[in-house]
Amino acid sequence: MTNLLDIEALSVWLATRRGPQKAVDDVSFTVGAGEIVGIAGESGSGKTMTALSMLGLLPPGATTAGSVRLDGDELLGRPARYLRGIRGRQIAMVSQDPATSLHPMLRVETQLTEHMRHHLGVSKSEARSRAVELLGTVRIPDPERALRAHPGQFSGGMRQRIAIASALACEPKLLLADEPTTALDVTVQAGILRLLDRLRRERGLAVVIITHDLGVMSSVADRVCVMYGGRMVEVGPRSAVLAAPRHPYTRGLLAALPHPESGNAALRPIPGSPPTLGAIPAGCAFHPRCDFRKDTCGTQRPVLAQVSGAHSAACPIDPWGGPDE
Repeated sequence: MTNLLDIEALSVWLATRRGPQKAVDDVSFTVGAGEIVGIAGESGSGKTMTALSMLGLLPPGATTAGSVRLDGDELLGRPARYLRGIRGRQIAMVSQDPATSLHPMLRVETQLTEHMRHHLGVSKSEARSRAVELLGTVRIPDPERALRAHPGQFSGGMRQRIAIASALACEPKLLLADEPTTALDVTVQAGILRLLDRLRRERGLAVVIITHDLGVMSSVADRVCVMYGGRMVEVGPRSAVLAAPRHPYTRGLLAALPHPESGNAALRPIPGSPPTLGAIPAGCAFHPRCDFRKDTCGTQRPVLAQVSGAHSAACPIDPWGGPDE
């Protein structure tokens, strides 16, 4: 598989009153053309900052290091004018709340056609015809009527489909979906995930799904990247990471999910809270919350190491069988 996106040793510092604080710490991963890669982790793990760095949309005062290449073209450090040509045209983003990403006072037609005319240089009528086609692609009933409506006239699931249609309007190569199902009920979540999978298969679209829910990953992701404290702690094929998680944090995330065969058994939350910005523990960032920690976990920072095949984890402890020899 050809890599569409290559992120290598990406670090992001955010400006705070206490000075620059590292929010993303030496993150590396790839996304192939037509591949769905999931980035999972609790709030504050660095998932969204990783995505925003690809688009040049980091908060004011933020600085970066490393490399973000799209089709071999470096994006970090490029001028704002250049990145404006990339956003929507080559990389598009769908946020977790369509109520805020879609303007409530503008008709759906305006929000779907404006950037088509800017990026693609098509006429108003051509853009409108394409908007009707896009709404049909994402299964919006009566697309012609929907174009004349405002976002508030649709349900949350329909608004998210409209947001996806808007993101696809200029035929991007890569779609960043940041918690695209968080505000939706379970049945609507399933429909959105099926839609993303279908678009990947039909259009060859590469997708990065950002979520805190590994259950979402089990539905569509080809590969899973787990982040904690701004760092990658486990990376691998979906089947390997979810069936036999090697990092205790990944195992904790899975144990906290409800299971249809668990009956009335209580869920097992991960004790404690994720570290805040600027307060990442020394050594392994997860060690204060880990049931398998050793004395060295508080002083030695683990690096991603191969477990088997393409499966890697940043932990010398095997939560299924004890310390490695």
